[in-house]
Amino acid sequence: MKVLIADDGLTIRRLLETYLTQWGYEVVTAADGNQAWELLKQPDTPRLVILDWLMPGMDGIDVCRRVRQLEHGKLLHIIMFTSLEAKENIITALDAGADDFIAKKFDMDEFRARIKVGERSANLKSELAGRVKELEHAITHVKRLQGILPICMHCGKVRDEREVWQKLEEYVMENSEAEISHGLCPACLKKYYPEFSDEMAESN
Repeated sequence: MKVLIADDGLTIRRLLETYLTQWGYEVVTAADGNQAWELLKQPDTPRLVILDWLMPGMDGIDVCRRVRQLEHGKLLHIIMFTSLEAKENIITALDAGADDFIAKKFDMDEFRARIKVGERSANLKSELAGRVKELEHAITHVKRLQGILPICMHCGKVRDEREVWQKLEEYVMENSEAEISHGLCPACLKKYYPEFSDEMAESN
């Protein structure tokens, strides 16, 4: 999985990049909030994001809020990474849309565990989004016949929602997944083709 590290501290960026690369992640870095925002605006942006709170230009909170307004923003797992550890800071970060909050004085084992949680979360979000798109696609291709369907008592045509009268088979094919196959019912076979009706009766 691709991970974005946005932090203005070169040392911490390189440290996190080293660990994440060792753990098998592909790493993209940004040195400030503006760079992070430019990367995160792209639809193919990394799904796992580590944002420093205090950065030049746009801070991590602003970046987080903007990202959550994007169409693909809900698919990202965002970890706020900061030296601000007060309770109100954690609440602010979570209210801004962060999924997790890690203090810069972190334990490496805990950090790796949280990254794993973020990876699972991002994968689940992407999988769910894919399922939703499949469902929406299916719904647009499935039309259901429902309600009262006016039908002419003489010619058998039906009136659609556009107030247009059309053959029943045309209406069914336009408004459902059914395909029409013509045949003869026993009554019509006997009425219009009595010779074939007698032959079929004898064969049975």
